[in-house]
Amino acid sequence: MKLLRLAGRKTLGRWLRIPNTLLAVAALAGLFASPANALPSYARQTGADCASCHAGSFGPQLTPYGQQFKLSGYTDSDEKGVKIPLSAMAVANWTRTSKANPDHPENFNDNNNAALQEASLFLAGRLTDHIGTFVQGTYSGIEKKSSLDQMDIRYAQTLKLGESEGIVGLSFNNNPTLTDPFNTLGQWRFPYTSSDFGFGYGPSPLVESLGGSVLGLNAYTLWDKNFYAELGVYNTPSTGTLNALNASDAGKFSGVGTYGRLAYVKDMKRDNFSVGLFGFNANLQPDRNDLGTSNNYRDLGLDAAYQFLGNREHIFSLNASYVREWQTLNYAYANNEASNLKNNLDQFRIAGSYHYNQTWGATLGLFDSRGSSDSGLFGASSFNNRPNTAGYLLQADWTPWGKEDSWLAPWANMRLGIQYTGYTRYNGGSSYISGTDDSGNPIDRQAKDNNTLSLFAWFAI
Repeated sequence: MKLLRLAGRKTLGRWLRIPNTLLAVAALAGLFASPANALPSYARQTGADCASCHAGSFGPQLTPYGQQFKLSGYTDSDEKGVKIPLSAMAVANWTRTSKANPDHPENFNDNNNAALQEASLFLAGRLTDHIGTFVQGTYSGIEKKSSLDQMDIRYAQTLKLGESEGIVGLSFNNNPTLTDPFNTLGQWRFPYTSSDFGFGYGPSPLVESLGGSVLGLNAYTLWDKNFYAELGVYNTPSTGTLNALNASDAGKFSGVGTYGRLAYVKDMKRDNFSVGLFGFNANLQPDRNDLGTSNNYRDLGLDAAYQFLGNREHIFSLNASYVREWQTLNYAYANNEASNLKNNLDQFRIAGSYHYNQTWGATLGLFDSRGSSDSGLFGASSFNNRPNTAGYLLQADWTPWGKEDSWLAPWANMRLGIQYTGYTRYNGGSSYISGTDDSGNPIDRQAKDNNTLSLFAWFAI
């Protein structure tokens, strides 16, 4: 259920809802990454191995074949017998930070924690010729609760207009970036799994902070294999619906949130690339009982991806995105929770990976989030009243299964990995205030104190 990459519970809460409402979004959409998955149920359905759809034999880095499968509504099949669209997944990890975490999850140590981070069941596959699903229910071994994690139910078909042909479809989903077929936006970019005992990756724009707390309907097309377009509308469910889904209440939209996506895609067989533009706009009322004011968020981003597949022995990928968010904080400003009526947030992410023989992988990622100086939002704990957070990620992993001749193919899949996150800046600078001691004196903490080492084991059947 951990869907986002954030600096931490306190930073996100102050930045987005200020202080309680969108903190609920963080708790729900999660503080870090719910793994995006290469599901064996899809391999059983299509008769193709996981390495056909995913770089490195494991999700979620999609090859062009994998992108086509998703856009076709998860419906492609080898038509051999009855295929049950069910899969399961589990992620376990051990985590150590350079210095003990004062805000560690309840019932765990302040350092050196091992946990079953999550266990999931999936309804994932073809239901009819034109309808397919990716629905994930997850139990968090950290929070000790279950929730509807991810939901993407699609209708898709091929359409011809004269000499042109394309895929057109509809997606009913609970997360704006969940629908994206590339590996550049919030839900599907590196890191694909991340420890809940870590410190996140800085504040995120609203478009990446709504997983599980909204419901949306998106229309999309991939036309002539090159032109991708998507338009979606989102609304916030009632409090009763969120409670039934075991989700936190993030307030409600005034009107609807709107999401748009344009991209140019080129598959040259040995390699492929995409460049895109995306945006999101919403007015969020943090207090459902106070309908007079709301906070407005306008997100606009650019993204690009390149992938070299060659003969699949050596695979290189490069993914990058930049988002600018304009915030008009009418509610927060009126309630003295922000010192500025208008703020900005800039987020930059880039990751490059190499996989050998679809088995051994190495990835380097950089993250950088920067926001306006606002003493009302950040003054108590940040440097220069800013939430700025930046650093790097290193990961090495081994995926022994997922190929055509793998053990128990296409039933078993596994990835073992080691991941290190280093911080050059956190909550505004190389040092920040991390609460107070027993005498009420501020505690200075270095950004590098949050450096995190994690070992993980990720299984799917």
